[in-house]
Amino acid sequence: MPAGMFEQILKTVRRIPKGKVATYGAVAQASGFPGCARQVVWALRTARGHPWHRVLGARGVIRLTGEPGFEQRLRLQSEGIVLTRDRVDLSQYEHKFRRAPR
Repeated sequence: MPAGMFEQILKTVRRIPKGKVATYGAVAQASGFPGCARQVVWALRTARGHPWHRVLGARGVIRLTGEPGFEQRLRLQSEGIVLTRDRVDLSQYEHKFRRAPR
């Protein structure tokens, strides 16, 4: 794993504004690590204080189960995001990343 990968991923996650979401794959791509969606999951598991709840599975699906999935739903709803059967409408709520200054 490249040095600083998790830090770059978490920096990207912090760019997702309140009321918007991104997929694990989109975060990986925007972080400079295309195809590394699983590493996004790992980075989010190790970090505290980041808006982890704004990152979803492909097609806007909540992938977390049990209590973490319930908490994610509540956090998203508190930001005004509407869910239908554990899915967020990406056409309405997806954050489109712009190139970050390096």
